[in-house]
Amino acid sequence: MKIEKKSSKVNKAWLHEHINDPYVKLANKEGYRARAAYKLKEIDETMRLIRPGHVVVDLGSSPGAWSQYLRRKMAPKGTAGTGGAAVGELNGTIIAIDLLPMEPIEGVLFFQGDFREAEMLEKLEQALQGRQADVVVSDMAPNLSGLGTVDAARIVHLIELAVEFCQSHLKPEGALVVKVFHGGGYNELVQLFKKTFATVKPLKPKASRDKSSETFLIGIGLKPQS
Repeated sequence: MKIEKKSSKVNKAWLHEHINDPYVKLANKEGYRARAAYKLKEIDETMRLIRPGHVVVDLGSSPGAWSQYLRRKMAPKGTAGTGGAAVGELNGTIIAIDLLPMEPIEGVLFFQGDFREAEMLEKLEQALQGRQADVVVSDMAPNLSGLGTVDAARIVHLIELAVEFCQSHLKPEGALVVKVFHGGGYNELVQLFKKTFATVKPLKPKASRDKSSETFLIGIGLKPQS
């Protein structure tokens, strides 16, 4: 009974914090599906990664806030819709994938499935139609077990797959943005990025909660593969 009361207090505290979060309020006001949109927005504005005309792949896209931001960034000015994404003409290509379903976003090609499976990778490759991506963004995260070493290994594996995808499907001057967590495996991932990309920058956006261990790694410019 005591455990239930404690859990209830934690849930209420989280809900109170969530409702009063300025980025949650801003997301509701501007029509984004999640506050995560402002993480990518700050990364993009800091690093100047995404431009109209780009081909962008969004890994781990559900519920769609990053795809919404991409859609706005790659649409003509003045065409923002009430649903968070721009409407009308899209100047560029956005391909999204997630295990979970995602409500449609006009102009965004979405695949529901597991990025780790060859079948889904083949679908992504077909959607690229022989083109290389300008930017790959990944908000992928595994279901956490609570076991540090297990969770770290799962996170590392997902990001390794994203890096492998970029080595085959990213333009030489392109960029990869991934979510990582401080702790087990972090230094290993930084070294992987330094081995793969000419420029590597860790960034913790203001929209990322202070107590969260999440941060983002940005890699720009593929190094020649040995």
